Parts: sequence; structure tokens; C-alpha cells
Amino acid sequence: MLSLMFRFRISPVLSLPSLSRTLHCHSQNAPSNFNVDDAVVLFNRMLQMRPSPPIIEFNKILTSLVKTKHYSTAISFSQQMEFSRVMPDLITFNVFINCYCHLLQLTSAFSVLCKIFKMGYQPDTITFTTLIIGLCLQGEVQRALCFHDEVVAQGFSLNQVSYGTLIKGLCKMGHTGPALQLLRQIQGKLAQPNVVMFNTIIDSLCKDKLVSDAYDLYSEMFAKRIAPTVVTYTTLISGFCIVGQMEAAIGLLNEMALKNINPDVITFNILVDALCKEGKVKEAKNVLAVMIKKGEKPDVVTYSSLMDGYCLVNEVNKAKDIFNEMTRREVTPNVQSYNIMINGLCKIKRVDDALYLFKQMHPEKIIPNVVTYSSLIDGLCKSGRISDAWDLVDEMHCRGQPPDVITYNSLLDALCKSHHVDRAISLIKKMKDQGLQPSMHTYNILMDGLCKAGRVENAQEVFQDLLIKGYNLDVRSYTIMINGLCKEGLFDEALTLMSKMENNGCIPNAVTYEIIIRALFQKGDNVKAEKLLREMAARGLL
Repeated sequence: MLSLMFRFRISPVLSLPSLSRTLHCHSQNAPSNFNVDDAVVLFNRMLQMRPSPPIIEFNKILTSLVKTKHYSTAISFSQQMEFSRVMPDLITFNVFINCYCHLLQLTSAFSVLCKIFKMGYQPDTITFTTLIIGLCLQGEVQRALCFHDEVVAQGFSLNQVSYGTLIKGLCKMGHTGPALQLLRQIQGKLAQPNVVMFNTIIDSLCKDKLVSDAYDLYSEMFAKRIAPTVVTYTTLISGFCIVGQMEAAIGLLNEMALKNINPDVITFNILVDALCKEGKVKEAKNVLAVMIKKGEKPDVVTYSSLMDGYCLVNEVNKAKDIFNEMTRREVTPNVQSYNIMINGLCKIKRVDDALYLFKQMHPEKIIPNVVTYSSLIDGLCKSGRISDAWDLVDEMHCRGQPPDVITYNSLLDALCKSHHVDRAISLIKKMKDQGLQPSMHTYNILMDGLCKAGRVENAQEVFQDLLIKGYNLDVRSYTIMINGLCKEGLFDEALTLMSKMENNGCIPNAVTYEIIIRALFQKGDNVKAEKLLREMAARGLL
């Protein structure tokens, strides 16, 4: 409607102030339909008017631009206003500070603060809060705290938004302790703590696995008469799930019911996912039943978690039933849903079913990612269909989805197991040429392949090269080499390597001991074998 007015000239019946109000309301109600060109035309007309319209009319346009994230346009307007000698007020300056902060131009933002003082205005809470937000956006949390101290020292006051921003900034930087200290500092002195501040710190404590401390803070909320919200409970439930305390998490869900706080889909999804990851799919289904009873519609995340749970306990057919149920309930599967099913099917060697599902993705307009391809390639390799796996690698390159280290590791494993060790070595060189850094697992596959091909000396060269380059060789690396040396009858070298293993901070496991003990018994060196058995028992590995 507004653009039509401009196309046919502004009606004299509608005044410019009315039109600016219309534009302002339009930006508030439908920011996605806001027309910046209309704003520019209106702004230029207002600049040309004599006398100039009141500053409030300019502020409406500027505010509309900020709401629709046209920060650069708003700043260009500030320069035009200065040139046309349109006198800004504090609201105007606050808008410009906001724009500079969102564009991470903090020097310019603080220069506006200087102008505010120069023109005799008094900055308000919005001014200071906006600058604090800008500093936190740029990761300058320490500077934001120093700025806060200066502002308070000068007798200015800040509000809950200001302190909420500082607490959020500290937590985002991983400084949960200082965030808690700030909460204590402001209580009853500088501002009244609110539920948002408590939720932010509880969330940070939970992510740090300090769930007991988070629960104590939650209990403190009641003493302060601050009512927990669904966010508080969801955050705590997530924390208890992270540390594996599922009973406590379920207890909080029951507590929500007692307090008439309705869990949302995120709350339920966290519980379903955590239970499924522990293999407790039956309990997860019970949570799903409660979810539906409460009127919350399961989404793609809910169903994907259940599918993953069934795949983890090797009930892939039930996972497929969930996949089908999802489509029946008009919940569109995403790439993660397909990846879970494809990986699950490949794990039980139903590669053709996985490929069929993979081909369904294209008509559904779901683009496979590197995880999709890697799962299929691994399944094909383990089924001995290396040629088909290479075809998928070519397809990945064609689709702009280059293989990653995990993809190549599957191919390397297949090549080594089919005694194509030289091709495996060439593949590692190809990985490096493509800018991929082989992982320790990559080198373990190669060393194992060389040892099994009777090329222990070559495996030793790789092993020594890794030590020289400072790689953190793991138990698997040492065990592979010890096994290779034992098979070649090099028992003394195997025992020496086992000693070096501990000196390098790598503790042998049961498999390492069993390999060397079995080899010593076969050789007839019972004394050394029995000594290692006693050592193994002393370490609780028997």
C-alpha cells in the first residue's frame, strides 16, 4: 500500500507525520515487508521541507530501519541530518549508537556518546546498555565490565537489561564464576536480579557440568521469590541429562507438573534424546506418550532421537517404523533423520536398503551431506563393495561435498584388509594433497595393515615418524605394533616397546597384555608370561 502511494505521489490529505507513522507501524507489524526504498524517499522529502518536521518524525524512520536491521542506511541518514542541520535528540543518538554497535564499529559508537555530552544531553540507561551490548557482541566483556564500573562511579544507573547482558557475556566467555559474583554484587544494590539472569548462570553451570551448583541456584530463586520458568526447568533437565542423572531429570519434569508449568517440545526432546543415548528406548517412548498427552506435537528432533535410540540397541526395524510414522504424521524428515537410518542399516549390513533410502532423498529435495556419504561408503567397504564405494566418492566430488578424514578412513581400512597396502599409502598422500590432516586412527589403520601384510619394518618407520613429529600415540597404536612384533617373533622388542609405552604416559590395556602373554606362552617363555599375568592381575585387568 505504501509503495503505491509513492508511485502515484503522496496524497495531500495524508500529512508527512502521518505517513512516517504509517511507515513506523508497517515496520513493527511486518518487518519482512518493510520497504527501505520508501523510507529513503520519505526521509529525503522530510529533509527538503522548511521548516523541518519535528525530530520525532525522523526518529520514527530511523527506528523502523533499525528494527529491520538496515543499520548502514540509518547511519548514512545521520550524516545527511548533520549536513542539513537537523538537530538530533537523545533518542536519535541512541539509535545511531545501536547501529554502530551492531556493525561492530565501537569507536564510532563511543564517539556518539561524546557528542551526547558535548551537546549538553544526559545519557540514559538505554545509551549505556546499548554500548555494553555492543562491547559484549564484540567479545570485549572485560572492557564492558570496566565501562560499567565507570558509569556507576559517575552516579548513573543501569537496569536489568544491562546486567543481564553483562552476565550473558561473561557466561558466553566461560566465566561463570565472575557472572555469579556480579549477580551477588547487584542484589538489592544496583538492580533487582530477574529470572533471565538466574537462567543464564544456571545454563552456564550446567554446561560446565556443575549441576549441583546449578540446582542450588535454582533453589535460591524461591527464596528470592523469583518464579522459575519453563527455560529454568529445561536447562536443569538438560544439565542432569548431561551428567547421566536421569532420575533427577525425570523428577524435575514431575515437579513442573506440580507447579503447573507446561514443558515445551525442547524439554521433552532433551529427555527423549538422553534416554535413547543410554539405550533406554522404552522409557523414552513413555516420555513421548506424556508429551502427546500434554498436547505437545513431536517434531523431527523427537523422532530422530527415537530412531537413533533403536539403532543403538540394534532394533533397526523399529527405527524404520518410527521413520515411517514420522511421515504419516506429516513431520518431514531432515538429513539427520536419513543419516540415522542409513547408518543403522549399514551397521547391520543392509546396505541395499540404505542405498534405497539414499536415493529417496533426491525427490524429497533433501541434500545428502558428508555424514550420509561416509556412512554409505563405510557400509559398502565393510560389505566388500569397494568399487561402489569409490563411485560414491566420485559423486561426492561432483556434488561439491569432498570426502573428509572419516570417509577416507573407511576406504583405507577396506584397502588394508584386502591387502592393497600400497594403495592405502597412496590414499594417505592424496588426503594430504587435498589439505586433510590424517588422524591417529588413520595411521593406526595403516600400521595394522602393514603389520598384517608382514611389513613390520615399514610399520615401525611410520610409528617412529609419528613419535618424532609429536603425535600422541594411543593404546591402540602401541598394541598394533606389539602384536606385529610378536607375530614376527620379535618378543624382546615387543617387551621393550611395552615398557616405553608406559614411559610415554600410555597405560597398556587387557588386549595389550593378552597379545604378548599369549605369544610368550606359545614361545615357551612361561616365566615372563606368568610375570605379566601377575602384573595384569595387580592392575585389575583380569
